[in-house]
Amino acid sequence: MKKNYTLRTWVEINQTALRHNVSQFKHLLKKKTKFGAVVKSNAYGHGLLTVAQILKSYVDWFLVDTFIEGFHLRKAGIRNNILVLGHTLPVHFESAVAENISLTVSQFESLTHIIGMRRPPAIHLKFDTGMHRQGFYAAQSAEVGALCRRNPTCVEGIYTHFAAAKDMTYPHYTAKQLRIFQEIKEVFSAPQYPHLISHAAASGGVLVSPASHFDLVRVGMGMYGYYPSPELKEQTRWYLKEPIRLTPVLSWKALVSEVKQVPADEPIGYDLTEYMTSPTTIGILPIGYWHGFDRGLSSVGEVLMHGMRCAVKGRVSMDMIAVAVPTRTRVYDVATLVGNDGRESIFADEIARKLGTSPYEILTRINPLIERVLTQ
Repeated sequence: MKKNYTLRTWVEINQTALRHNVSQFKHLLKKKTKFGAVVKSNAYGHGLLTVAQILKSYVDWFLVDTFIEGFHLRKAGIRNNILVLGHTLPVHFESAVAENISLTVSQFESLTHIIGMRRPPAIHLKFDTGMHRQGFYAAQSAEVGALCRRNPTCVEGIYTHFAAAKDMTYPHYTAKQLRIFQEIKEVFSAPQYPHLISHAAASGGVLVSPASHFDLVRVGMGMYGYYPSPELKEQTRWYLKEPIRLTPVLSWKALVSEVKQVPADEPIGYDLTEYMTSPTTIGILPIGYWHGFDRGLSSVGEVLMHGMRCAVKGRVSMDMIAVAVPTRTRVYDVATLVGNDGRESIFADEIARKLGTSPYEILTRINPLIERVLTQ
């Protein structure tokens, strides 16, 4: 055994890369524009508390999906502004006041309840300008504004979300949404809201639409080192005056738990889906689809070992995969599932292409129970 390992599998979070990516986006912003770090969904698989602790001195806001995520940040000593992006149940409204956590409100039931509270939480009104998901419609803005005038001090911000800000050569829909949002902003330009925070741009919007930066931007995927789309990755090299360079933050590794020789013409794994065409050295890794290694990678996925790409053989099981490895492989050698091993790299966008999905899904589905370890 080469090292006194205590974990069979772990996720490494590169602090330097994370801060670098934040700085790349900050360079694109005006001085008055605040930086919101999106740490929802366990910080896109990177670890909610891990990422927040790294960035608490570098960002202005943390953006979460649920009140519970925000509550965990507060209990961990995070004092930054926090905004809940998802729906919050009324049972948490008073706690949001106590914890100084701002809430998104996007329908009249919640808005009516909050406006009627003696001590309401701070709220950000979300408007649907074309995403057709969460939010009030522009046609409802006057009604929303009239209701808010009963208790205007609780209205901290208004915002929207772009549906297609991922392609610099197709700005039309984003521009349409932006025009609608500008009209909504006029409704809330009254003296009752002297410090209203307006925001619209996520990672793609920051790159595609400088006019949408407003008072706050919400950077998620870009902060973790991935562009919102392959097209935008290429376009930033040519269209931005100051092209940005993003570095993936997360690596996922596992130890080889067993090495064996499988003869030619023998099957491997459940359902006998793959036969060895020649004698093969197989390394068993103690991870599977429960850990977030997608079952769709059966017989098509790869991992890195000894600077080489090694093919996944047979079915991905719940807690194990079999990999064709170099003959020099030994028990407790380290395999890289996501990341760079010095000579080769496999990142979430490559895995996503194989599975017909997005790197967002690949990263967020890495099991949160796997320990996150900090690296430089």
